[in-house]
Amino acid sequence: MTFAGTVYGRRVRIGGEWFDCVTEETVADRVISALAAGRGGRIITPNVDILRLAAGHSRIAAEVRGFFADASLVVADGMPLVWASRIAGTPLPERVTGSGLIWTVSAALGRARRCAYVLGGKPVPLPRGDLAHGPDGSELAAAALASSCPGLEIAGHHAPAFGFDRDPATYAEVISEVADAKPDFVFVGLGFPRQERVISDLRAELPETWFLGCGAAVGFVAGQTRRAPFWMQRSGLEWAHRLAQEPGRLAGRYLAHDAPYAMKLLATAAARRL
Repeated sequence: MTFAGTVYGRRVRIGGEWFDCVTEETVADRVISALAAGRGGRIITPNVDILRLAAGHSRIAAEVRGFFADASLVVADGMPLVWASRIAGTPLPERVTGSGLIWTVSAALGRARRCAYVLGGKPVPLPRGDLAHGPDGSELAAAALASSCPGLEIAGHHAPAFGFDRDPATYAEVISEVADAKPDFVFVGLGFPRQERVISDLRAELPETWFLGCGAAVGFVAGQTRRAPFWMQRSGLEWAHRLAQEPGRLAGRYLAHDAPYAMKLLATAAARRL
């Protein structure tokens, strides 16, 4: 079965969008097969917040739906999405996160002797009156992936300064730097929706390359940010861990918007099943 924008395989509909019924390992296998055939692609990992945005009627909603339409693989990065699929009787096999895929895909790339580029992570702070020193988040993440994934070649890495995308010249330099490296795969950890906009522009430059917008995953791999304990990931409470880390930025989004939407999503799935 083939759907517009997807590589191949069975899909289920959740909250108005199509999701691929795949595991982390299946995603990695499909990436390697597509690279061998000279086909590039894009993986997006929507959570409740992204699905909620796509369901709206604003300019950003239309943009987010465009990311879905352009994706080769759409995987559920959120336990409420997996629960909704199970309640509706069309279960997804598992939650597939950007934080997991960065490791699984890198391992597969290493076995295939392929190369990856890391874009994201915290830049090195500039001490007052001094030059930046020490590795940035992208370099730390690239080193960790290379040491843990035998055969993986690092085509390059870059941790752009905050707001780089607001300066056309700086933005063009970042796009050119990644394009010139000609990687097989690019991990883009710049936060949503910025990372997806960057990927859209890079796809035009690198049609045979694969891309993953992986949010905080680069920071996790670099050791700059702590991920939630495994039990919180499995029980759908990873959001609570992130909320505790960044309450000022995330409280309004998680509690006022995402939680009510998640409840509505589960109720709709139950009604559909009945």
